Amino acid sequence: MIHAGIVGASGYGGAEVLRLLLRRNDVAVDAVTAASSAGLHVDALYPSFAGRTPLVLEELDPDRLAGLDVVFISLPSGEGMKAVRRLHGRVGKIIDLGGDFRLQSAALYQQYYKHEHVAPDLLRDAVYGLPELNHDRIVTANLLANPGCYPTGAILGLLPALVAGTVESEGIVVNAMSGTSGAGRSASVDMSFTEINENVRAYKLGVHQHIPEIESVLTEASGKSVRCSFVPHLIPISRGIYSTIHAKLSGSLSQEEALGLYRDYFASSPFVRVSTQTPQITTVSRTNYCDIGLFVQERTGQLIIMAVIDNLIKGAAGQAVQNMNLMFALSESLGLEP
Repeated sequence: MIHAGIVGASGYGGAEVLRLLLRRNDVAVDAVTAASSAGLHVDALYPSFAGRTPLVLEELDPDRLAGLDVVFISLPSGEGMKAVRRLHGRVGKIIDLGGDFRLQSAALYQQYYKHEHVAPDLLRDAVYGLPELNHDRIVTANLLANPGCYPTGAILGLLPALVAGTVESEGIVVNAMSGTSGAGRSASVDMSFTEINENVRAYKLGVHQHIPEIESVLTEASGKSVRCSFVPHLIPISRGIYSTIHAKLSGSLSQEEALGLYRDYFASSPFVRVSTQTPQITTVSRTNYCDIGLFVQERTGQLIIMAVIDNLIKGAAGQAVQNMNLMFALSESLGLEP
């Protein structure tokens, strides 16, 4: 039996981790924490948990969590690293769903996240948790940085082509559209129904914190300096991310060759599906799948890649559970079947 805790279980990501773990008979969730909601039963925030668990949200107490096999941390960036600092060495494994350990450079982190990193000494211990890229390192990890939702789609979409040298590593354009759950559960005027409904808007142009994550991971994986233009958009749906990626071909490539390249690369990846059809968010909603579609545009010499995920599952909680499976020598698909 794996004994688990969830820090930040009141947010969307933490609640999805709880939902996935409650389906398992090999995992016991022993504690869930939330700062402002401490003292409430989890079904007071999420009625779907009624009758499924007696768990009550608590304040974070490292002594209470000490000795657990794994702790999931689902806190805003800046807060997650404080919890990691308090729990590191006191619990078996830590999976951080936030952005605090995704970048290896504390200076780059401060530039994009706008606050100082309080645990820079732990950055070298953190393994970037994209199973399709770092499978072997994840297996032995004790501190895991779960990838961001936007980077998951963008990186999976670009990996095969960049590693094979099929596309140029500079001049890449990533346009990504996200549902509103990606902004978290906190209320704000910008995220209100009136502002979001029947509307689309781009945001954080050129300064989004996921830019260095996408570029640094792809640079390390491909061995080439990767530069991309990343433009995120907010769209009026609850969940899902649709990324459309434009990359310049480095030589000739047919549609069939592109499909073969991607299918070979992801042949052992159970949650990546490469299709001849244009992917849609509805086909991956509430699943851990990433669906990828490809189009070789001969007229402009570009490879157009479409990647879709559920931002709360493959982009957060599902991927975290997938990583947990690998860290405990289990089938990575366990508990994540549709």
